[in-house]
Amino acid sequence: MPVDTRLIYDDFCQLPDDGKRYEIIDGKLFVTPAPYLVHQRVVTRLTSYLAGFVENHKLGEVFVSPFDVVFCEFDVVEPDLLYISKARASVLTPKNVQGAPDLVVEVLSETTAKRDRSIKLKLYGQYGVQEYWVIDPDVPSADIYRRAVGGLELAAKLAAADALTSPLFPGFSLPLKKLVE
Repeated sequence: MPVDTRLIYDDFCQLPDDGKRYEIIDGKLFVTPAPYLVHQRVVTRLTSYLAGFVENHKLGEVFVSPFDVVFCEFDVVEPDLLYISKARASVLTPKNVQGAPDLVVEVLSETTAKRDRSIKLKLYGQYGVQEYWVIDPDVPSADIYRRAVGGLELAAKLAAADALTSPLFPGFSLPLKKLVE
């Protein structure tokens, strides 16, 4: 009988606190160095705008990395930003998120772009994420994926002049360029 050598969440919890970001996808370890300035600027600004809107409208909660999202023992990720609606608050535990957030946002960096656009897109679709925003701070641009039959599908490609909007946040509109100005 073959031995399963994939890493699990318990292994993940034993990894060092060394400033690097760790994720496990299908039991495989991914290590990413700390993000650069432009990445952190975009994450901080988006969090500020979105969290304020969500709080004012009592829609749920917005969280930033590091915060473990545990889909199963072999799939543990730390999205740059995530949103959990009040209706799905049961996935929140004191230690982590146990299940799919409503929204996941990844801000691309040189070391994560390929994984964010492929492996994570598939993973988030597989586990039931409702919406996935992939933001490229260098352009700036954003690809917006929404839940469809069988996973996530591209719903919009935004350029700097476009605004981030979502059915998850009725009335929210944030010009993409505000994230990088």
